[in-house]
Amino acid sequence: MEGVETTAPYMPAVEGEEEDEGELPVDFERLWKAAHDNPQDFTSWTDLLQYCEQEGHMTASRRSLNAFLERYPLCYGYWKKFADMERRAGNNVKAEEVCVRGLKAIPLSVDLWIHYINLLLGTLNMNLPESTQRIRSVFEEAVDAAGMEWHSDRLWDLYAEWEKEQGNLKAMTVVYDRILKMPTQLYRGHFDKLKTHITSNPPLDILSSEEYQNLREEYKQSQAQGEGSNPTEEEEERPPGEENPADTDDGKDSEEAVQKMQELLLANMEKIFQDNEAEVRKRWTFEDAIKRPYFHVKPLDKAQLKGWHVYLDWEMAESRGAHDGTAEEEEEQSAPKPDGEGVSGHKRVLVLFERCLIACALYEEFWIKYVHYLEQHGVEEARSAFKKACEIHLPYKHTSHIQWATFEERQGNFTEAQRILEALEQTTPGLAVVRLRRVGLERRLGHLDRAESLLTDAVEQSKENPQLHAFYSIKLARLLLKLGKNTARARSVLQEAIELSPDNSKLHLNLLELEVSGDPRTNGAGVQQCISRALEAPLSPRTKILFSQRGLQFAEDFGTTIQSVLTMYEDHQKLLKEIGPKKRGAENGDSDDQEKVSRTDDSSAGAQTAPPTVPPVPPPPMMGDMSGSYGSYSSWYQQPQYGGYGGYQNPWNQYNQYYPPS
Repeated sequence: MEGVETTAPYMPAVEGEEEDEGELPVDFERLWKAAHDNPQDFTSWTDLLQYCEQEGHMTASRRSLNAFLERYPLCYGYWKKFADMERRAGNNVKAEEVCVRGLKAIPLSVDLWIHYINLLLGTLNMNLPESTQRIRSVFEEAVDAAGMEWHSDRLWDLYAEWEKEQGNLKAMTVVYDRILKMPTQLYRGHFDKLKTHITSNPPLDILSSEEYQNLREEYKQSQAQGEGSNPTEEEEERPPGEENPADTDDGKDSEEAVQKMQELLLANMEKIFQDNEAEVRKRWTFEDAIKRPYFHVKPLDKAQLKGWHVYLDWEMAESRGAHDGTAEEEEEQSAPKPDGEGVSGHKRVLVLFERCLIACALYEEFWIKYVHYLEQHGVEEARSAFKKACEIHLPYKHTSHIQWATFEERQGNFTEAQRILEALEQTTPGLAVVRLRRVGLERRLGHLDRAESLLTDAVEQSKENPQLHAFYSIKLARLLLKLGKNTARARSVLQEAIELSPDNSKLHLNLLELEVSGDPRTNGAGVQQCISRALEAPLSPRTKILFSQRGLQFAEDFGTTIQSVLTMYEDHQKLLKEIGPKKRGAENGDSDDQEKVSRTDDSSAGAQTAPPTVPPVPPPPMMGDMSGSYGSYSSWYQQPQYGGYGGYQNPWNQYNQYYPPS
């Protein structure tokens, strides 16, 4: 159920059929191109399919339907149209193949199962015993795949009626007995039909030998209890040759015995029905809220999406026995269910997820929820769900692909993780989040040269977008500095980026971090050069004051001569005068806000012992949706994280006690 086999875009032997039918219709190529140029445009596909149907051209129709169903395999109506088209053309084998392909793609489709069964009933020679066996086998496959579907009533009824037509009343009883334990929309109708079936036929004709003997023993015990005697003793005391009063002269049950056994059988079925009715009531509100159980490209409203989430959460809790209840209810829930068709359990959760992922196939949140559930039961099941989601239904949604790659990396399947991310980047080029995931994967594998190459390519390819170019340049510089230990190369990358985007304060801040992180005894000139470059750049006044403050703090902490400190102080005062008295008062600590002054003084006092501010940790791979733009990553290198140099935020009037006012 979790896996889906993809199909080729064309059916076999198309070329030969094309020659027989001649050229394709006039507008076929135009409509075909429109659909393939924008495969996400559902209307383009339906226009193409409608045109081919009107033209009645078999080859064009086959090509169109195959291509369409490869992208939208959950549209069961088109599988039915495809099979009918082949059958009308006399291609019964091809019609069967189409139905089988459709059922592999959407095994919960009751309509498609019924269509397939009716196709077989209309094409097989039912006088042959193997044909009957095949139909019964297909019925079993159908109820095994879709029998738990809330709307599966028509399928069960068709199965029971078919067994009746074959004269197999015992098999008909088995079918009704199974559906009686299944919460479905028309559950009461099945019970009514079963009651009619039981009252219209003797138990001997509708029950297996074992079931009949058990029922007969139950009848005997009830009769004996009514008369106040033990059935075993009565049988021992009966004279030799005297027949059981329940039997007639011909060895069959008497009418009274038949009636009593039917009543016993109905009483047993009534209890099962009541238990099932209780389960139906639990689910009725959830089911009633589902307004569109089939697939469509139109979005669902929030109420529908919330309803599916709540239903899934409830069913998963039900399968774990997490709901509160009496001891008797808990014991009943934990008891094993016959034939693997229990009211609650893992299989029912899977069926509900598969139903949800028909209506919500285009929503990543439900696929991710499904995968998280499947991971608890097996790696291959989760992998199959990822493959189905990413390769069929969500080929352009990057979050699900990224999580698939993360899943494969966790399993140690690094080659597959690399393939997934590389394919995603080809499908959705230009997403920074995908390139960064590729870089991170290579880095974790120890392929620093490959990680550097990916970032270098990104820098080169983004020169037309200065903001994105700056982002990649910062990432590359940090990789070179922190892991490659290549300070010169990292400096060069940032300097080249500044030449392209001199007004990008983040580039200047990262270059300053690089210079400050070096040996201050040998790197003082580099820091001063970085400060000077920032002050000459077209940055905002506030940003320039920030750089000037940091330059002054660096001179105070690491300057080799007092003259260098005084020079920086004088330059800072000049900058404040240029900006204006108002800005100077705010930045120089001359504010009347005593609370703010006190807070900054405390910051200054602890500057010598407090560690530098640590940049925010990027979100873990399996968390939430991540925007395709690189804006979501911008917080990693925003100004505050480079502002944690403690003393740079000190009020600057403290220097007045050392230096004369300018």
